[in-house]
Amino acid sequence: MRQRIDSQQYGSSVLKALAGLNAYLAKTSLDKNLLELVNFRVSQINGCAYCLDMHSKDLRVAGETEQRLYLVSAWREVPLYSNRERAALAWAEAVTKLTNQEVSDEVYEQASAEFSEQELMELTIAVTAINTYNRLNVSFRIQAGDYQPGQWATAH
Repeated sequence: MRQRIDSQQYGSSVLKALAGLNAYLAKTSLDKNLLELVNFRVSQINGCAYCLDMHSKDLRVAGETEQRLYLVSAWREVPLYSNRERAALAWAEAVTKLTNQEVSDEVYEQASAEFSEQELMELTIAVTAINTYNRLNVSFRIQAGDYQPGQWATAH
């Protein structure tokens, strides 16, 4: 039977590779809170407890409201998110799920109305990065609950 792995036990080469993506994303013009919101939503879809714990804590420290966190899985039904956030969330969900192996034209049009081509490419990299983290954490049963806000800021 697999044992849970402490998040500190990740292989350093794996973290370094993923840190390269995060370093790139940190230098983009994409709003950091928007990226955190996307990370939180993708982690909900993938059922990654570790990332949900981490991104909810980081979002709260950055000033995100409890109501928006609680309702992000139902973002289409509530007026709490901007058009840009809605486009990012729709894009993130589509890229994560790849229903019928595609991102619909409707989602693409919504996203491209809010993001430049460069930003949309960067948003896609962010979505693929959090999907990678989610898959590692879920596969290796990384324990959630001990994350401290900003803990990985220098490592990632």
